[in-house]
Formats: sequence, structure tokens, C-alpha cells
Amino acid sequence: MAANDIKQLEPKAVWEIFAGMTQVPRPSKKEAQIQKHFCALAEKLGFDYTHEPVGNIIIRIPATPGHERAPITVLQGHLDMVPEKNRDTQHDFEKDPIRTIIDKDKDLGLDIVRADGTTLGADNGMGVAMALAAASSKNVVHGPLEILLTCDEEAGMTGAKALKPDSFKGRRLINLDAEEDDFLYIGCAGGCDSNLTWSYGTKSMNGESVHRVSVRGLRGGHSGGDIHEGRGNAIKLLVRTLRRAGQGVRLVEFEGGSMRNAIPREAHAIVAIPASNAKSLSEAAAAIQNEGRAESFESGLSISVESATADAAMSFEDTRRWLDAMTAIPDGVMGMHPKVPELVQTSNNNSTVACEQKADRVKLRLGTLTRSSSDSRVEVAKDQIGAVAVMSGAELEHGNQYPGWEPNPSSALLETVRSQYVKLFGEEPTVAAIHAGLECGIIGKRVGEMDMVSFGPTIRGAHSPDERVYIDSVAKSYKLLCAVLGVLAAG
Repeated sequence: MAANDIKQLEPKAVWEIFAGMTQVPRPSKKEAQIQKHFCALAEKLGFDYTHEPVGNIIIRIPATPGHERAPITVLQGHLDMVPEKNRDTQHDFEKDPIRTIIDKDKDLGLDIVRADGTTLGADNGMGVAMALAAASSKNVVHGPLEILLTCDEEAGMTGAKALKPDSFKGRRLINLDAEEDDFLYIGCAGGCDSNLTWSYGTKSMNGESVHRVSVRGLRGGHSGGDIHEGRGNAIKLLVRTLRRAGQGVRLVEFEGGSMRNAIPREAHAIVAIPASNAKSLSEAAAAIQNEGRAESFESGLSISVESATADAAMSFEDTRRWLDAMTAIPDGVMGMHPKVPELVQTSNNNSTVACEQKADRVKLRLGTLTRSSSDSRVEVAKDQIGAVAVMSGAELEHGNQYPGWEPNPSSALLETVRSQYVKLFGEEPTVAAIHAGLECGIIGKRVGEMDMVSFGPTIRGAHSPDERVYIDSVAKSYKLLCAVLGVLAAG
């Protein structure tokens, strides 16, 4: 086997399909090529399919002979991936294939597949690959299947939101977008995006020195699945640094983060500061770097100060007001679930800051993502963000609000999956809800009464270039999927 030929990994049927996906660009909202890829694959396999205008693909697979009377089972995953890369990695997510590497987890010693400096796309490409492999294998017994491949899950859940009760027929659904192979998920958080925009005038320089302050080296990660770990947020750390620098700081530009559902790993600002106070900027950077490393255990955190150039900057007063507003907006865990131990109920991620400079004005736009298993707590978080917007003079927009998935511990499908897990692996799985946003909540609301369970292989570092999938875990989850399909085929 070639050193990095993932097509030769077991189970081959799964890895071959996933390997094919790595060769086709599929960042969120840029999914035409991957949709074409799966329509062609369905035709090659002789399966009937529907390609909805929004981008969803529903593939219909007849039952294994003798199991035609079994109720339809829906296998669901999403086609898009989060396009994150390291600063020094040359990669165009709209054109280039993902470069995969077979490696070992340095801490656990387990075999993994990762990408070369980018996200891997195992979230949710591996779930999609498992669904197609099971459906097309002659060795897997199953009843009638519908494979629901949704679009734009990572950047808006547009596909799930466009579903209708007649988009597919099945009313029991296995979502394959989970990331812990010993967990069965029966609930997830809902969420809401918020955008705040400030506009400020600028003034010419007055003999100040100009510097670029950069935050790098953070782990980032999934703003739902990793938020409880207290990982450093590059935007927040940069704001702290500029506030700590004290008097005279004037903002020229500020940018950070790249995806709304990823904890920002990098951010930078260009600022002007009186030459007599320039030393305070370097001192602040060193202090916040040390504090950030201690708080989040992120030894790779680096906050640097370099010389830069600029012609104009915001006033000191406007800079201070903006930094105050950014400090006040909540970030991280806002509350734990009162009935489910160790489950985050509500969080907010300060995801992205974009800067637009025109003539003598600067626009700063903050994007956040609030998640919660409680609809009322989402509204509380929105009120907090809204209050900061009012006090700081920002324009505020809320959008892309979606429901959570209410757990059903009495689910018949859950019992089937749980019992097969015990039979195969000799131990009980953990049945839980997850703080991340699965599509199940939207699907249940859009389509009607659904019996749903989510599981999948172990993936670490999702939504960051550290993303990796554990090879043995893929085999384990696929074995479970095939066993469950066999039991469901029996009616």
C-alpha cells in the first residue's frame, strides 16, 4: 500500500468513497462540484435520485431481496466541509483536492487520517461515505433506504431548512454526523447568528508610530463541540491586548476568524500609538500571551508586534468605545444544562471580525454564533448582544435561527442501535445530547414526526487544520451501521 493511499484502508468501500470526495472541492456554499459528483455516482450505481433546486440530493435504494416490506430507513449526512487552513499552507478550497496523510495520534498512538495543513472534511464526508458504502454493498442486508445528502450545513443549514414533508418518505433516520464512536446522540442545540456593524470616521496621523499586532498559534476548533474546553479566542485575546496597552491606541484595522462555527485561531490589528507609549503595546502583548497560555493551556499562543504603515486611524475615543463593546459581548460557555451533567446548555462564539476601509471611514463587522438547547436562553443571549449593540451604536441583525433537537429516550430506533452496539462491542454506549448543531432538529420540524439517532466515527479537531479521523473508529462505526440496517430490514 502506498504510504498515503487511503483507498486501501479498511473498510475499503467506505474509504474509496471518501477518497473520491477529497478530490472534489466542497466548501460550504460552493458545492456544485460535489453535488455533480454524487449525482454521477448514483447514476453509476443504478439508483434513482432527486437533486433538489436548493442543492440537496435524495438517493433511493431498493431493499435487499426479501426485505421489501421493511419500513424505509433514511441515512443522512451533509456534503459541505469547513474550509480552514494554516496561514502558511497554499490551498484553494474551490479548486484544490485535499491532501490526505496516514499518520499516528502522537498522544494516543492510534492510526489516523489527517490533511496536510487544512481541514480534512471527515466532518461529514466520512458519514456520507459510510451511507453510500452500506447502500451499495452486496454484503449488507437492508430494507428500503433513502440517503439524504444536505447542502450548506456548516454555514447556514440551508439544505435542511428547505426540506418539505414530501422530500423523502422515510420517518426513521440515522444521522451520521456524530464524532465520538462510543456515543449515541438523541438531542442537540439550536442556534442563531448575530451580526453587529460599527462605522467610524478616521483622522490622519499625528506623529504616532504604527504597529501590526498579530495573534497566532491557537488550536481553534468547533464552536459547539469544543467550546467547553475554554480554548483561546484570537479575537478576544487581541481585544484584551489593545485595551491593556492603555492610552493613545487608535485603530486602523482589525480582522480575525474565518468561519462562524469555528473558534477563531488567528486575528490581527493595525494600530497607531504615541511613540512615547509604544513600549506599552509590546508589554501588553507579552502579558496577554502569558495569561492566555495559562488560562487555556495553549502553549502555541503567540502575540507579536511589528512595525507597519498607515495614513489614518479612528480616534482614540472611538477605538476605546469599540474595544469596550467587544469586551462586553459574551464569548464561550454562558451556562450548563441544569438536568444533564457536563452538557453545555448555552454558549456564544465571537467568530469573525471583518474590516472595510473607504475614504475617511472604517466599518467593523462582528459575526457571532449563539447555541443553546433552550430556546428561551437563545433569546437571553440575543438580548445581551443587542444591549451592547444599542449602547455602542452598532447596527444589529439576527438571522439563521434554527431549533434544537429534543431528546426522546423512548425512541424505538435508539433501542435498536443501542442493543446492537452492546451485542457487537460488549459494553453500553453513552446516550447523550450534544451542544453542537446537528440537522436533526430542523429535519424533525420541517418534515414532521421523525424517530432519529445520530452516531459516527471519532473525529478530533473538526473545523480546524488539526482535524483527524481515527481509522479503527471508522471500521467500528461502519460495523454498527451495517448491523443496525440488518435488524431494521427484518421489520
